[in-house]
Amino acid sequence: MNNTITVSGIEVLIERKDIKNLHLAVYPPYGMVRVAVPEHITDDNVRLAVISILNWIKKQKSNFKEQPRQSKREMLSGETHYFFGKRYRLEIIKESPKNKIKISNNKIFLYLKNDLNQEKKELLINKWYREELKKHITILIEKWEAIIGIKVNSWGIRKMKTKWGSCNIEKKHILINSELAKKPFECIEYIVVHEMVHFLERHHNDNFKFYMDKFFHNWKISRDLLNNSPLAHENWKY
Repeated sequence: MNNTITVSGIEVLIERKDIKNLHLAVYPPYGMVRVAVPEHITDDNVRLAVISILNWIKKQKSNFKEQPRQSKREMLSGETHYFFGKRYRLEIIKESPKNKIKISNNKIFLYLKNDLNQEKKELLINKWYREELKKHITILIEKWEAIIGIKVNSWGIRKMKTKWGSCNIEKKHILINSELAKKPFECIEYIVVHEMVHFLERHHNDNFKFYMDKFFHNWKISRDLLNNSPLAHENWKY
């Protein structure tokens, strides 16, 4: 059963799961605090755990508040959009034979058959982001299956609010956040490897870090690059 408690003025979401240990995380963009706990853990136990690291939690929330943020995109010509970590200017071309997107000379050209509102233009460009990301994820999973020695049975791309990636260990299934299409390629590779390593180790413990060091030597650099990139209105840390 999930519920929310307040500790020193900070709201804490408690999610009870079939797990062995308590896991606490602070999520951007606003510093939401979530604690995943075994089903038998009481709210008082969670409260004590939160109080024990309250200064760390406040520091994380402060970091999110000070972190650079992208302005809201209105899908107009001249706006800056990111694609695989690079900045592009959006150029909208109307009265095109069909809707399509092309990249050329540091610009993303959005060709429109009909005049579309902001929401429909966002749908078009987000679909393009997913299709481009899918091409790279396919290659990356095949590459890292051979290196790590595991098999990914299935995977998908979906926009997620609190995670860059997730996995179902039993089903060997991986989900990748579609927003990664805006981030540098090494960040995308880091998330793919991160989720695949979870097939070997479920938790973010020393054993997990051992595998990450073994397979992806510069993973901490890629992680920090991802986590320090400008936040959108809704964004994530890992």
